[in-house]
Amino acid sequence: MRAPAYVTLVEVQPAAPTDVVVTLGDSITEGAASTANAFRSWPDRLGERLVGRHWAVVNAGISGNRLLRYGAGPNALARLDRDVLSVPGIKAIVLLEGINDIGRGFTPAGPTEPVDAAALEAADKQIILRAHEHGVRVIGATLTPYEGAGYASPAGEAVREELNTWIKTGGAFDGVIDFAPSVADPANPLTFDKRFNDRDHLHPNDSGYQAMADAVDLAVIAGK
Repeated sequence: MRAPAYVTLVEVQPAAPTDVVVTLGDSITEGAASTANAFRSWPDRLGERLVGRHWAVVNAGISGNRLLRYGAGPNALARLDRDVLSVPGIKAIVLLEGINDIGRGFTPAGPTEPVDAAALEAADKQIILRAHEHGVRVIGATLTPYEGAGYASPAGEAVREELNTWIKTGGAFDGVIDFAPSVADPANPLTFDKRFNDRDHLHPNDSGYQAMADAVDLAVIAGK
C-alpha cells in the first residue's frame, strides 16, 4: 500500500508571457467558508477578472496564519521567501494579514499575546522592503470587519482600525485595496453585511468573496 503524497505546488508553462500576483494572507485569503471545491475565494474571483490581461493569481493564504507569531504554520515573515518571492513570474503581492494576530492577542477573556498596530505595521514594512529588493510591488489590503467573531474585542477592534488607517494613508504600500467597506454593514461598519457573512462574523461567504474581488481596481494590480 503506497503512502499518500501531498502536492504543494504545480507549475505550468503559460501560452503567453504572464505576470503573477501572489495573495498573501490567512483563511480569508485561502477561502474559508466558501463553497468547498468550487473555487470561490476572492483570489479565485480576482483571477476570473484578470482573464485576458496576462496576469495570473497565486493564492498563498493559510488558515490561522499570522504576521508575527506562528499559528497554523510559519508566520508570514518566515514563509515570505518560500511561499511568495520564489513564485516564478511574481510582480506583485496583495497583503491581507493581521486579523489573527489581533484576535488571538485580544480575546474576550483578556489579552494573551497582545499586539499593537505599530508592531503589525513594522511587519508590513519588512515585507515591503524584502519584496522591493526583488523588484516586487506590495499592495496593502484593509482588514475586514470582525465584530461578533469568537475572538473579537473592543481592544482588538481599536488595533484593526488603527492598522487600516495606516494602510490607507501611511504611504508605505505601492497600492491599496480597501476591502473593509466592500463587505461591511453600512449601518455598522464594525461588522459584516448579513448578505456577505451568514456564519461566524469573520469569514465571508461566496457573495462576500465576490464583493471583495469586485472591490479591486485592476489598475492597482498592474501598477498603473
